[in-house]
Amino acid sequence: MVPTGLALEVPQGYDVQVRPRSGLSLRGIGVAFGTVDADYRGELRVTMWTFGDLDEYVLHDGDRIAQIVVGRLAPVRVVEVSELSETARGEGGHGSTGR
Repeated sequence: MVPTGLALEVPQGYDVQVRPRSGLSLRGIGVAFGTVDADYRGELRVTMWTFGDLDEYVLHDGDRIAQIVVGRLAPVRVVEVSELSETARGEGGHGSTGR
């Protein structure tokens, strides 16, 4: 968990997503995707790890280790049903669309 020195006050109805930076992944540094909820008031921390042949990575003040995206939450009503409607894709998972 890497402290950032930042704290956010996210308005109700919004969330902030912490996302990895693609350049770090290419170098063997992983960053966990995370969500900052509107009621969180602590310091923003980023979960990071190394993978592959990389054993350690030194961070410096000002390094860009993640990016944040602010989004408006859509009002959603959850309804329990006994079955879902049919689609052409159906239950086809990863790679099932042929692309």
